[in-house]
Amino acid sequence: MNQIHGHGVLNMMLASGKTYTNATLVADIVKKFGCDAKFHTCSAEDMTAEELVEFLETRGKFKPQTGGFQTAKDAICQH
Repeated sequence: MNQIHGHGVLNMMLASGKTYTNATLVADIVKKFGCDAKFHTCSAEDMTAEELVEFLETRGKFKPQTGGFQTAKDAICQH
């Protein structure tokens, strides 16, 4: 099973330059990392793509934009 750090998702978002909704972000995560991937962060583990998106949202990692959200480089901890 793939174990992906949440930083990988945030970096994917930055690289894409796209504006996301929760649904489009989950779809891109599944497309890039696979439907069986599990995700972890510095403080949580064993999350699905949907759970990760919810987790990142509650942690303030998304910056509002017209039509959705994106992330910012300063929202990604550097460790």
